[in-house]
Amino acid sequence: MSDNQAQFSVLKQTADPAVAEAIQHLIEEGKDHELNRINALDFSRRTGLDEERVISGFLHASRLGLFDLTWNVLCPGCGGVLDAHSTLKSLRHDDYHCGLCACGYEASVDEQVEVAFTVSPRVRRIAAHDPNTLPLWDYFKQIFWSSGVDFNEESFAALSNDVVLDALELPAHEKAVLSLQLPPEFVIVFEPVTHAAQFIDVQGEPTKERQQLSLMYNKIQAPSGTMTLRPGPLRLSLDNQTDVRVLPSVFIAADALHHLIGKRKPFLTAKRMLTNQTFRDVFKADNLNIDQRLKITSLTFLFTDLKGSTALYERVGDLAAFDLVRAHFHALLEIISSEKGAVVKTIGDAVMATFIRPEHAIVAGLRIRAAMDALNAERGTGDLVVKIGIHEGPCLAVMLNERQDYFGQTVNIAARVQGLSTSQAIHITGPVIDAPAVAAILDRQAIKPIQKQAALRGIADKIVVYEIP
Repeated sequence: MSDNQAQFSVLKQTADPAVAEAIQHLIEEGKDHELNRINALDFSRRTGLDEERVISGFLHASRLGLFDLTWNVLCPGCGGVLDAHSTLKSLRHDDYHCGLCACGYEASVDEQVEVAFTVSPRVRRIAAHDPNTLPLWDYFKQIFWSSGVDFNEESFAALSNDVVLDALELPAHEKAVLSLQLPPEFVIVFEPVTHAAQFIDVQGEPTKERQQLSLMYNKIQAPSGTMTLRPGPLRLSLDNQTDVRVLPSVFIAADALHHLIGKRKPFLTAKRMLTNQTFRDVFKADNLNIDQRLKITSLTFLFTDLKGSTALYERVGDLAAFDLVRAHFHALLEIISSEKGAVVKTIGDAVMATFIRPEHAIVAGLRIRAAMDALNAERGTGDLVVKIGIHEGPCLAVMLNERQDYFGQTVNIAARVQGLSTSQAIHITGPVIDAPAVAAILDRQAIKPIQKQAALRGIADKIVVYEIP
């Protein structure tokens, strides 16, 4: 590990030292499976370190070459990884299909794209770097299922012992036969390497006659299909025509399976990554392609603008005004980042920022307002007055002017709502105030929002907004 000491030294200078120390310990002492598709949020929980600092630490470590960052498209039903991408640019916006669930999904970056970190093979070689050598159930756990599926040793043993009728490793270009006793249950023959599935509805009177079923695995993943068989003996013939081994497994698709794979834990989503300041600063090259459009079903936007900045420059002079504006920007960026947000862009004296949840944005807005009051008091002036608007809703992640940006009506409304302010009042919309966590924050601070209707430029109908005095 001595070759990596220089990278660890740099990491301790760029990331939080405690996080850097924990990452170094993980790389040097962790078990192989702990270094594959690392769930940064779970790592934060287990180490007791701050989530944002952990995410930032893993991003800096990835930039140094300690980890490979992957964007994994997940099935929301079973938590399986439908496709893994080394860069955001290769993420498709069209449907992904899950053979195990027989469903197609569009890759919304809200909860269906996981961001995970795997130790680089140049730093430490682990078994998952050659997944075709992993034992069958390790392949399922480390390669097929995402880091959000909450398996422990006991539950995983229950999966392989109680839910599976049979399973085997079938080498490339080999054939095999399984002799099974079918129960009166719904059964799935699933193969996680090719993602091929065959559904068997086992029903009717039991039979003693041996039933026959032949399955072939090749490079073309066949659509999932359903056939009906009777409870009793089955001769299952398997033919692997691919160039790699396959792992056909016969699952009983009953409550026990749904319970085991239904237990989930939080994981780092692509949406959260896109709203992370470190990612935007450090991974500028990993932007979307110019023609990519990634759907986000819910994102919170915060717009700010410095009131009367032109008059400010005339009143106090360019040099003093520049210092004030720079201090204002420094405070904004620090607060937005600390509240799990990211600055998308600055436009003159205005800022556009995103947050994964409305409560983070409202806390940031209140802190920004307080910070401006503090800066004014420090300088004995009232020159810094920031107008703030917050709105939440669906949008598209796109590339605009060589920068990862956002597009849609939600963005337009958020920008227009900010324009309603004539003082340091914050204006928010219905979707923001309806969030239970936002209501709790306002209640704790004894803030009573003032409801009013507003006509927004470019928006056909008046909308209900709330002034936070």
